[in-house]
Amino acid sequence: MNDVIVQMKNIVKIYPDGTVALRGVDFEVRKGEIHGLLGENGAGKTTLMKILSGLLRPTSGEIYIAGKKVSFKSASEALKHGIGMVHQHLALVPAFTAYENIVLGLPGREASREKIEKLMEETGLKVPLDALVEDLPFGVRQRIEIIKMLYRNVDILILDEPTTNLTPIETKELFHTLKELKKRGKTIIFITHKLREVLEVTDRITVLRRGRVVGRTETAKATPEMLAKMMVGREVVMKIEKKPAKPGEPVLIVKDLWVKNDLGEWAVKGLSFAVYSGEIFGIAGVEGNGQTELVEAITGLRRVEKGQVILMGKDVTNRSPSELYRLGLSHIPEDRHKLGLVLDMTVSENSILGIHRLKKFLGSLLNLKWRVIDKHAREIIEKFEIVAPGTRAPARSLSGGNQQKLVVGRELSKSPQVIVAAQPTRGLDVAATEYIRKLLIKMRDKGKAVLLVSADLDEILQLSDRMAVMYEGEFMGIAKPEELTEERIGLMMGGYKMEQISAGTKPQPAASS
Repeated sequence: MNDVIVQMKNIVKIYPDGTVALRGVDFEVRKGEIHGLLGENGAGKTTLMKILSGLLRPTSGEIYIAGKKVSFKSASEALKHGIGMVHQHLALVPAFTAYENIVLGLPGREASREKIEKLMEETGLKVPLDALVEDLPFGVRQRIEIIKMLYRNVDILILDEPTTNLTPIETKELFHTLKELKKRGKTIIFITHKLREVLEVTDRITVLRRGRVVGRTETAKATPEMLAKMMVGREVVMKIEKKPAKPGEPVLIVKDLWVKNDLGEWAVKGLSFAVYSGEIFGIAGVEGNGQTELVEAITGLRRVEKGQVILMGKDVTNRSPSELYRLGLSHIPEDRHKLGLVLDMTVSENSILGIHRLKKFLGSLLNLKWRVIDKHAREIIEKFEIVAPGTRAPARSLSGGNQQKLVVGRELSKSPQVIVAAQPTRGLDVAATEYIRKLLIKMRDKGKAVLLVSADLDEILQLSDRMAVMYEGEFMGIAKPEELTEERIGLMMGGYKMEQISAGTKPQPAASS
């Protein structure tokens, strides 16, 4: 036990609203290791680490650091004990330089540029200190956060879902950095729900499910199937089998599309592509490169400034979502809470959103036929294997996975010809993810066209028949997944065009307009 640096005993966390996030968790980390904390969204990983880093107080339980019992009232108290956390959503000031962000909050005498440069040299974490954070890619911003923690003499570094906004190349660079920090005696806790990453970079793994520890293992003895079973509680098919695509006619055509974001800047810059019946066309890329605006423009939620959207042979540019529905388009939105569901409405009410004016749901004086609507909701619940207390239960009473199944079920029950699926498995457990991915393949096999937009590169590679990589509002290239290596995809996600990479010349990042 001498090498155990972190020991958390019987940690319980109950929030004021009665939500039980942690149910008696025992967790320990050895000095100088990279320890993976694995689990689905909502498993309690981040809550446990917020307690360790002083951001939350546990309801009960004990924490020991290097054998000494501690109790933190704030993150600054945890920092004094050498514990620092880099959050999934980076806490940097965009208008400040890298240097200003690193020294923010420190007394003037401790803000030594020379010491920071020496630290960067020793660790290999190089960042441009005088550059504004808002001008830097996510990978560099993350390095700034890590330097910020190391400069405060952190020995235990907690990283929460650190690869969410990184390209494959930036992810490899991060893993190299973590291994170097480990050699220097730092202890790293790596929070993730990604099996491949936890197997690649960690020494040991603790798995959480629904607020409890369900397994501990040395990484060398772990397999993806074993970890997935721990996370979900049953066997999971890791690879989804699919038949070769049989594409038909183009049913969704985008021509020279230009779309602005909420700040009035160009988010989509002259995109042209087609999606065929009987295929899944995937769009990969780090989030924030125009994918959201593209989806909103295609589905009638955002104005198209220039260009055309053609659906089933008809020009539908700037048509309303209801018109697009009638023409055969369904939309699985990226945020099920903002755009997919009204959480205080019932399952039945949510099951007819967007189609509530259909004749079969309306009686005399345009009153809703609740018996027919409840029957419709029950059919969706049964067909899409939704676990719900009943059709009159509020949508918020369903788990995240079942809420997403309700959205997917509603959209697919509209008998669409074209399905626009934006981040369809975000925040779901392995079982719900597996279910929805199989469903999209099933729709494609029935001759439907699927436009899949996802920040999960594994999802794009596994499901797509053709794929594009999007960077700053443009496509860096379109190809079949099997034609692209991970290195090529990484370069494209970083702004290099496919033809530049193929030419073998030193690639230059695509110019942003």
